[in-house]
Amino acid sequence: MRISPFLLKHAECLLAELLDSALAADSVVSAYFRRNRALGYQDRAFVAETVYAVLRRKRSLSARCLGEITPRRLTLAQLACGLGLNRRELAPLIDEQEGQWLAQAKAVRLDELAAAIRLDLPDWLYEALVRQYAEDETEKLARGLNQPAPLDLRVNTEKTGREAALETLRASGIEARACPLSPIGIRLSGKPSLSRHPLFLAGSIEVQDEGSQLLGFLLQPKRGEMVADFCAGAGGKTLLLGAMMRSQGRLYAFDVSAQRLSRLKPRLARSGLSNVHPARIDSEHDIKVKRLAGKLDRVLVDVPCSGLGTLRRNPDLKWRQNPAGIAELAARQSSILRAAAALVKPGGRLIYATCSLLDSENDAVIDGFLAEHPAFAQLSAGETLRRQDIPVDTGERLRLAPHRHGTDGFFATVMEHR
Repeated sequence: MRISPFLLKHAECLLAELLDSALAADSVVSAYFRRNRALGYQDRAFVAETVYAVLRRKRSLSARCLGEITPRRLTLAQLACGLGLNRRELAPLIDEQEGQWLAQAKAVRLDELAAAIRLDLPDWLYEALVRQYAEDETEKLARGLNQPAPLDLRVNTEKTGREAALETLRASGIEARACPLSPIGIRLSGKPSLSRHPLFLAGSIEVQDEGSQLLGFLLQPKRGEMVADFCAGAGGKTLLLGAMMRSQGRLYAFDVSAQRLSRLKPRLARSGLSNVHPARIDSEHDIKVKRLAGKLDRVLVDVPCSGLGTLRRNPDLKWRQNPAGIAELAARQSSILRAAAALVKPGGRLIYATCSLLDSENDAVIDGFLAEHPAFAQLSAGETLRRQDIPVDTGERLRLAPHRHGTDGFFATVMEHR
């Protein structure tokens, strides 16, 4: 599409708001578009994609700004160096002085910069990843995280099958294919609008990353069981679990945020499920939770985390997180896991999951829990999935990453109460 000064100005203004805000990027972007309803669908797509690209590559683009880092310079550097627009294409947008600066910006040799700058990571995060993955693997991981995420869908098996959904999507002009790992996942090409698609309106499909879908196959809830999604949020995994239970049994959707749970209500209505029971709780020690101690067959605890495995979708998180915040999260995660474990009856299954890449939120939390709770034994996540014909090259604990699996970064451990 042709980029006008009008669109460039909107990208600059939105980027300025994002760089100055402590709020999550998606909420800032949504609020901006609500205030600027004159922007069409393609205009909004260009503005959003541009500012998210800047957030992904803020460190390397800042290096190209040659000392004067402004929202306009960052945006122009992304158009010239990231999108690859040439001087002629940029001519309607820039003056002579900016043209000279962009020529210098393009000449910056990224391979001569520090690795953290080149890979667009804060120093502390780069160092933490290198300790875990070594330099070569960290570079591959960082490059995967700096790519936009595909749009994945989950089929609601209570309403349709994957092949039927694929046929319907293709018939409506949407390019779609089966996800390689999840047996109920669909991956789309591009980012088509789905809000008015018949499959979406009927509750036959939901947007959900393929990696997130695999958590349901680790839990393996059965019809007639008592199950809890302990940190349900807006209920994406709750709806998956409810469908796997064939809408039979009882499925609790716990969360401390009434606002997040309110977003579950319309999705639940579309899904047709009747076994889901949303409940806001004050904390993991709420009386609603304690009353279920030792009564549940399966509990999924996808704890609040740094979200660093979702940087393809939420690139602002790497600039908003810090080591002190990660340490606070780890303590909270351990507390939530202990409370969730108390609900699992003997013979029941417990899944601990995060969308983080850091050992401090993953292995360290699990190792501490297992040391304190000998009644829980770890099962092999890889074997659990292989028995369901899901071909994931993972070991005892599930570790997904974009450069290896094409999913967001996820960690999960399967445990059984013995």
